[in-house]
Amino acid sequence: MTSLTLVRRIAARPSIVFDALTTPDGIACWWGPDDGPVLLAETDVRVGGRFRVRFRMLDGSEHESSGQYIEVDKPARLVMSWRWIHAGEPDEAGEESRVEIDLRPIDTGTELTFTHSRLQTETSRAGHEQGWNGALDKLVRHFSGDRT
Repeated sequence: MTSLTLVRRIAARPSIVFDALTTPDGIACWWGPDDGPVLLAETDVRVGGRFRVRFRMLDGSEHESSGQYIEVDKPARLVMSWRWIHAGEPDEAGEESRVEIDLRPIDTGTELTFTHSRLQTETSRAGHEQGWNGALDKLVRHFSGDRT
C-alpha cells in the first residue's frame, strides 16, 4: 500500500474551509479534478455518518465515491474512509482507503494538509495525486478573493 500528502494555503479561516469540505454546497465548488460539475453531494458530518459525491469530468465520464466519517473535529481535522462506487481508479475497485485533512490557521488563512493513504498501487497513487491536485487547486481558487 502507498499514500500521498498534499499541502495548500487557502485564503479563508479554517472554519470556512471546513464547511467547504463538508457541506453539499461547499463540495459543489471544488470536488473533481477539472471544471466539470458535481452532480450529487450528500453528507452526514458526524462520526459514523456517511458521504457520497458524484461528479462529471469535462470528458463526460462520471465518477462516484463514498465513505464514512471517522473523525470530525471542526475546524481542525476531518478523517474519512474512501471507496469508489462508480469509475475511479481501477486498482481501487472494491477497496477502501483513508483520507485525512488537517486545517491549521496561518496569517493568510488556512494551511490544509491532505493525506490519502492505504492506496493499493503506485499507479493508483499517481492517479489520485493528479485528481486531488486538480480538486485542491479549485478549492484554493474558490477562496482566492476571500480574505475572511
